Amino acid sequence: MAAAAVNGSAAGADAKAAFGRIYGTLKEELLKDPAFEFTTESHQWIDRMLDYNVLGGKLNRGLSVVDSYKLLKGADDLTEEEMFLSSTLGWCIEWLQAFFLVLDDIMDDSVTRRGQPCWYRVPQVGFIAVNDGIILRNHISRMLRLHFKKKPYYADLLDLFNEVEFKTASGQMLDLITTHEGEKDLTKYNIGVHRRIVQYKTAYYSFYLPVACALLLSGENLDNYGAVENILVEMGTYFQVQDDYLDCYGEPEFIGKIGTDIEDYKCSWLVVQALDRADESQKSVLFENYGKKDPACVEKVKNLYKELNLEAVFHEYESESYKKLIAEIEVQPSVAVQKVLKSFLHKIYKRQK
Repeated sequence: MAAAAVNGSAAGADAKAAFGRIYGTLKEELLKDPAFEFTTESHQWIDRMLDYNVLGGKLNRGLSVVDSYKLLKGADDLTEEEMFLSSTLGWCIEWLQAFFLVLDDIMDDSVTRRGQPCWYRVPQVGFIAVNDGIILRNHISRMLRLHFKKKPYYADLLDLFNEVEFKTASGQMLDLITTHEGEKDLTKYNIGVHRRIVQYKTAYYSFYLPVACALLLSGENLDNYGAVENILVEMGTYFQVQDDYLDCYGEPEFIGKIGTDIEDYKCSWLVVQALDRADESQKSVLFENYGKKDPACVEKVKNLYKELNLEAVFHEYESESYKKLIAEIEVQPSVAVQKVLKSFLHKIYKRQK
């Protein structure tokens, strides 16, 4: 068993290394794009900007394209071309993530990202980061055009990335106008609003997009996979609920950050559950203390969560979500698709960080 675990982690490290090498190839191609005459200074800027913003994450979304494609093909190993094409699509998703995060950090006035200053906070960058975000998004189109233009599914790929970007941007808008606009107003927060924000802002690009890319690469028609889309969006919603729970109950040294959803007035799953269950006096505690930086106010909110037994509510939600997702996965006609969906679910079920 121990040897199998070691072999599995070694294989995972090898796959990540192979994926990482393809980043270097793609970056070099972009830095030689004939559509733009690079100066020395602009070449250096893009080179540094890409390394700073595209790299540094866990790469889960990008690697999921490669893993899903292998499962759909029923192959442990891919040909060199298959590895390159699936990795390129994976990196397109990582570029999309970088584009979202660069702009998201400016909108949220954030200070750090992945343990370093946000890109717009780096000296001499500032609001040039807005244009860098636009370049990151345009790079996706350049990579797709260069490597997929002659593929029969090229138009479907373009449509997929456009559709997912629109959904994500719409989710971000909903989040911003619900949680950041004007006076703080907890009456705007409810389970339906939380679900809609999460579904559009996170689930489509983090869960559906990697699998949809793998399906297109396998020659499949996405119109035949509406049920798979729904399952993945449901999984993405469950993933974000876990994040909201861990923000409050996770150990900071384990999850790698100190949770601040209460102080930041986030439309978190915990606060919408509390609002749904609280009596009038409990609601007044929330209204008086939620969204305040004072540690005493944060403690009052956490004590109310304890009073409402939200830890148990979460564990019940987690258990029910898992059962429901497994039941939906097991009625899918393709065994390969079932394997892909189960691999996603098992990576996140009962995660601690």
